[in-house]
Formats: sequence, structure tokens, C-alpha cells
Amino acid sequence: MSNIEQAGNFKIGDLSVKRMGYGAMQLAGPGVFGPPKDRDSAIRVLRKAVEAGVNHIDTSDFYGPHITNRLIREALRPYQDDLVIVTKISAKRGDDGSWLPALSAAELTSAVHDNLRNLGIDVIDVVNFRSMHGLHGPAEGSIEEQLSVLAKLQQQGLIRHIGLSNVTPTQIEEGRKICDIVCVQNQYNLAHRDDDGLIDSLAADGIPYVPFFPLGGFSPLQSEALSQVARRLDATPMQVALAWLLQRSANILLIPGTSSSEHLTQNLAAASLKLPVDAVADLDGIAVQSATTG
Repeated sequence: MSNIEQAGNFKIGDLSVKRMGYGAMQLAGPGVFGPPKDRDSAIRVLRKAVEAGVNHIDTSDFYGPHITNRLIREALRPYQDDLVIVTKISAKRGDDGSWLPALSAAELTSAVHDNLRNLGIDVIDVVNFRSMHGLHGPAEGSIEEQLSVLAKLQQQGLIRHIGLSNVTPTQIEEGRKICDIVCVQNQYNLAHRDDDGLIDSLAADGIPYVPFFPLGGFSPLQSEALSQVARRLDATPMQVALAWLLQRSANILLIPGTSSSEHLTQNLAAASLKLPVDAVADLDGIAVQSATTG
């Protein structure tokens, strides 16, 4: 049994994926803009992930833009039958690398076709609509108009499943009245735990929760408690942080990203790391400390 098989599987809609996946964002250049420093290395990382058993890859055509999807196509096509590719739309990149909303019906439709073309596929497994009401976190506001556009594209056979990203519980409830929502992707990690209640409610409905920035984002998690647990378990702090997420709830799917083959191997090994009760208690305290000092 491989490392990632030990963490088990979960379904995104009718698609079964291993709970340890891979996020392609870091394959683009600095600031998720432009080409990678080492294209051959990026290709190797993608192939190594799939060879290790990963069958859930998270991407977007606004990474680069277009860079990560074209790398995925070059590295992995023809795709293996069980590979699930999840993308997201609602933004575009300015010439200076800025992140801009792209929410009109025409822009959303174009984004779906861009993903299809650059990935070299006829149907996208899952498209996540990322709410732009809040740039760095969820904020209230209707998503009905944009999600209705995706629902029509789904009816046309271009999208298999629809998910949501950067959303509030109210927006999820609104979205589920328009179409089936098969996954939610929000920021969540040891120190950023605003979605504790949401994860549990989604679990009750069998809907996967996919945390982005599971290791803290562009600034890695820093915690003495995390470092101490890692030393006790002879693991890296990042492996412990990923293992904590896998043990937090069975509906959590991980998509840690890296452009390094070495870091990929370390991330995947976290799937077989079992945290004892005392370690979990110490790690749970990190969020309390962050809330107190934040």
C-alpha cells in the first residue's frame, strides 16, 4: 500500500479520489505569473505525483495565466482514466500580474473553453466558481448570476461537476439551489480555522472540503508547538500540518503544491503519518493561540 492510499478515498460527486492530491499553482513563475524557472522540473513533478498514485490535481487557467494547464497537458496527456482534474474560474491576470475579476457571462464561458483547450480535454471534471466578493477571504454577496452561467455550461456537457471556492455558508446554500455543489475550497489550516463549523456541516452531507493554503500560504506556518510535535514524531512540521488536516475530518481532501520533487515526496508521506491524541491536542492549541495574538 502506498503512502497516499493509507489516507483513503473520498468522492467528489461521482468521482473517487485519493484524499492526498496535488495543487499545481506553484508550477507557474513567481507570484503565480509567467513560466516556471525550470520547465523540465515542473514536468517531472507532475509525472512523479501521478506515478505515486495521486489522482486529484487542482489547477486553474489563471495560474500563469495558461501555464499550469499547458504543463499538465504536456506532462500527463493522455490522461489516466481515474485522474480527476479540478479547475477554478472567475478571475484573470493583468499584464502586471494583478488579479482581476472576470465575472461576466462571456468571461466565464471563455474561461471554461480556455481550460478545455489548454488541458486538451472535452469535458472538465470539476469547475470551482471562486467568489470575488472577498479577495483574500469569503465575503457575503450573491453568486446566483455567475453560477447560473456555469449550470448552463454543465447542461451543455462541458462541465461534469460544479464546486465553490472562497465562499460563505450563505453562498453555499444559495449555490445548492441552483445546481449540485460537489466540493468547497476555502482557506483552512492549523492556524486559520474559521471554517471548523462549515467542515462539519459539509461532512454531514458527504461534500468534500478542500483547504487551500493548507501549509499557511506564501508564508509557511510558524509555530513552536508545531515544531515540537514534529520533533517528537521524527517528521517535518509541514508533514505534521498535513497529517492534522487528514485526521481533522474524513471529508477533507488535500492539494498541497510544490515545484520540488523532494518536497512532493515529503508531502505525500504525510498521508501515512498518524498523530497520537496528545499531539493533536497540542496542535489544536495553535488556533487558540493565533486567535489570542492575532
